[in-house]
Amino acid sequence: MRLPRPARRRRDRLPRTYWAERSLELDPVEDHREISLGVSAHDYPWDTVQALSFALFRTYAVPSIGSLLDRTGEFTGRVQKRYDDTGLLLEEVQRHGLASSRGRDAVRRVNQMHAMYDISNDDMRYVLATFVVVPVRWIAAYGFRDLTDHEVRAMTEYYRRLGRHMAIRDLPDDYTGFERLLDAYEAEHFGPDAGGRRVADATLELMTGFWPNNLLPARLVTRLSFALMDEPLLRAFGYPLPTRAERRLVHGAMRLRARWLRHRPARFEPRWASDLGWFRTYPAGYDVAGLGTFAPGCPVRTTGPTTPAA
Repeated sequence: MRLPRPARRRRDRLPRTYWAERSLELDPVEDHREISLGVSAHDYPWDTVQALSFALFRTYAVPSIGSLLDRTGEFTGRVQKRYDDTGLLLEEVQRHGLASSRGRDAVRRVNQMHAMYDISNDDMRYVLATFVVVPVRWIAAYGFRDLTDHEVRAMTEYYRRLGRHMAIRDLPDDYTGFERLLDAYEAEHFGPDAGGRRVADATLELMTGFWPNNLLPARLVTRLSFALMDEPLLRAFGYPLPTRAERRLVHGAMRLRARWLRHRPARFEPRWASDLGWFRTYPAGYDVAGLGTFAPGCPVRTTGPTTPAA
């Protein structure tokens, strides 16, 4: 018998293990979106945003990707807007689903942007692999509980379907396949590139301005960010390796946070990336069709916002 899904906020607390237990009562393929939202919007909203941010950050260390992003100027000259557009487009699909009109509009916008550039299927497949693998590894390292097998399978299925909508070929069949793809691709392609380094620097600078990072000196936030990165990634960018003390400090703080969350009730209502207050470009709302970049001369819809700002 399936666990009843809470319809509204109640005075009594939802058990901390509610979403994990519910995932085991659902089918990881047919119910992949509902299970995935239990992870990303209920149990791990902040962690999912962090993990996906680091997933995209990893892609800059592949010279063919980092140099292209640098040439567009979007991730250096307009980094806040590019961050917002990427996050909002991903959220539109997550929040409304691939079968919805808003989800289809968001995927169409992503595909239009990618079509402006010569991007290999291998690079596209690798970027998708980061979305699959990095959140799972992040939660394994810093989460208050382990993901269930159903959750990992559902999250993988979610991105497999997104990949098919993006016409990405030769997708792995399961999480293990994506993990092997990611590790092999990075081992072969990670390397220094001036453009990729500029994009990484601009992204790190942006992150220092987000709450609560902005309560600390920017240099300290950057050093602590390095402690969350593995050595191959740091060496690809030419960043200094963190000290043992820095790694112990950051990892210890994250584990303390996990212990605190373990004793908190599960979240009734979903929490989205836009609820965190980091998207600043569209204070009056946005039109999905107007998000992202456009080729010179390409018309942009200016019919006004259709989604209220967070």
